[in-house]
Amino acid sequence: MRLSVSLLAAGLVAATALPATLAAQDPFEIQVYEYLTVPKGKWNLETHINRVARGTKLAEGPVAKTEGQNHLTFELTRGITDAFEMAGYLVTSTRQGVNGEVVGWRLRPRYRLPENMFPVKISLSAEVGFPKVAYEENEITLELRPIIERGWGRWLIDLNPVVGRSLRGPGAAEGWDFEPGARLGYTLNPKVDLSLEYYGATGVVNDPLPGSEQVHQFFPGADISLSENVVWNVGVGFGATNAGNTFVYKMRLGWMF
Repeated sequence: MRLSVSLLAAGLVAATALPATLAAQDPFEIQVYEYLTVPKGKWNLETHINRVARGTKLAEGPVAKTEGQNHLTFELTRGITDAFEMAGYLVTSTRQGVNGEVVGWRLRPRYRLPENMFPVKISLSAEVGFPKVAYEENEITLELRPIIERGWGRWLIDLNPVVGRSLRGPGAAEGWDFEPGARLGYTLNPKVDLSLEYYGATGVVNDPLPGSEQVHQFFPGADISLSENVVWNVGVGFGATNAGNTFVYKMRLGWMF
């Protein structure tokens, strides 16, 4: 356990000493993380399926337009200890003129702090991505995601104040981007949790974009327990500004085994 925590901490510290980049709100894994990690010795396979019904209509340099893209992401997570997990991603997409291609791959360790350390529950995630240039102009990206959770009765709130940057690519000289996420959930019954999720991208932390150029998306949706180990998430996203993707369908199927 000490080794896992030390490795994660060392990675976060080393990352903050590297050049930064400008990133955008992630359209491939549209999810607000909750506190709990995958139990030790268990696997969790999540399949993310998203469609951008209304997005960017023109290419931005080498990056393709997003409108009409369909995204399929496979996320396989292993519980290493009671509080530490490691995940790997395979990211794929279809778009105009391309029936299907691999977008890239990602690695993500995550560690959760003991529940009694703070008045809220906290876990920490670090994700390194290796995207294809048609979807992200930078070759290697880094995301740091604190997860802050508080529940009361049937209500649960999760905050993900995400920051991201480039480790290699044309954006490596830029600052950390702020990409906040939040989820408000309500347990309707033992099988259904209703939710409202928020995702944003406001630009570099110390130099935010003008309000009209920021991304602010809201996703009403639900988590439906199909069985004890299978959860189906559905949602529809709407953009509060004209920046980025403004109408998105999302679905996620999670299987614990």
